[in-house]
Amino acid sequence: MKKLLMVAAMLCGFACTNDHDDNHHTHDSVLPITSAVLTDTSVTREYVCQIRAIQHIELRALERGYLQRVYVDEGQVVRSGQLMFQLQPAIYEAEFGKAQADVRLADIEYQNTKSLYDSGVVSKNELAMTHARLQRAEAERALAQARLQFTRIQAPFTGIMDRMHVRMGSLLEEGDILATLSDNRTMWVYFNLPEAQYLNYRLKASGKLDIPVKLRLANNQMFSHEGSVTTIEADFNSETGNIAYRATFPNPQGLLRHGETGSVIIQERLPSVLLIPQKATFEVLDKKFVYVVDKTGRVRTRQVTIAAELPHIYAVAKGLNTDDRFLLDGIRKVHENDVVTTRYVAPREAISSLGLEAE
Repeated sequence: MKKLLMVAAMLCGFACTNDHDDNHHTHDSVLPITSAVLTDTSVTREYVCQIRAIQHIELRALERGYLQRVYVDEGQVVRSGQLMFQLQPAIYEAEFGKAQADVRLADIEYQNTKSLYDSGVVSKNELAMTHARLQRAEAERALAQARLQFTRIQAPFTGIMDRMHVRMGSLLEEGDILATLSDNRTMWVYFNLPEAQYLNYRLKASGKLDIPVKLRLANNQMFSHEGSVTTIEADFNSETGNIAYRATFPNPQGLLRHGETGSVIIQERLPSVLLIPQKATFEVLDKKFVYVVDKTGRVRTRQVTIAAELPHIYAVAKGLNTDDRFLLDGIRKVHENDVVTTRYVAPREAISSLGLEAE
């Protein structure tokens, strides 16, 4: 309520001078006026991002033992299936050999029992018991074989080795981390959007997610490949009011690495918008205004709604049309209902004087 009263009081300073001639001020100086430019343009938005490998995993030991051999080095590119680490296999080889012997013994027992069963010497239940013992021995052999295979740690996919956490001869416990492996051929880039911008993008995209994006690296250089938004998280963060987006970028040269930071750049097209110089506006409690000058030279205050902010330029959503003429400079010298002498500056000239060109 207090905020509304303050706005009313400040606007009253413009409006409450009413239209009586004795309250008007006529300025001798000639003030420049211009109009809005109707054009197609775009606005560039940047969002801080985190760069992640599409696959980034920890390699861990599945069995206990001494690390016998290391076949790779930090930073090395390894291929899918390539042998990376070898644990000392002696114990597991012995266990596998014992399991194989148990299978042969159980199989002999089963074959003998089957011959006796075929001759009617033993019962069907006796045959079933020996067959079950054979199956258990085979299962134990498969388990021993798997444990033996776990002593050979191979690359699950093609990627880049990170720092190794162990060295040859280390005693490893089950679950100990050996190293990390990253697949950097494709990268996922995560960034957050406020709710209002999320709604703008989603409504304009008509439900499509394939938004083209660019990536500015930490050294302010642009990444050479363009990416696209492929995923949006399900929920907004209740603390920040943001929602996470994920863009996918190709990385054929391997320049991007897991854990890098940068900025995602999205260019939003603004078709048929009105552009005005920022210096022609003034602000009252977060609301933007311009001084519109009518045909008689009288100054009127008008609120404008900003659709987007460009360098030194505002894109106006509401409040102006191309026929309106407003003060370009000298807005601090005038008040509501003042009568001014003006000179017209072409809109394109007004824009170009800022060192910018509308698209």
